[in-house]
Amino acid sequence: MFIRLALTAAAASLATSAVAGCYEGQGCTDSARFSERFLVENAACDILWQIRNQIYHENGYCFRTPRGIRAFGNAGCRHDDINEVRLNQFERMNVATVAKVERIKGCAR
Repeated sequence: MFIRLALTAAAASLATSAVAGCYEGQGCTDSARFSERFLVENAACDILWQIRNQIYHENGYCFRTPRGIRAFGNAGCRHDDINEVRLNQFERMNVATVAKVERIKGCAR
């Protein structure tokens, strides 16, 4: 059940610092590699969207969609182009893993 993916540390919406999102059973987005199998078995599409976009938010992405702006806001954002957002190795792997699981599950993006 996807409840095990409950967010345990929300990203701060401060312009100067952000805290990595940490998920029970997976770890923190910036320092642990998420399991594709675990996400397939336990995460609903809304949770996957939240995780993927949380990573971009933590790294200064300026959201364009009403859903992204509603969920994360754009206070302190620094990057209008998602390709300019600098991610560490764990964040890159996690974005790729979450996006793959979203495709597997047929989630609308």
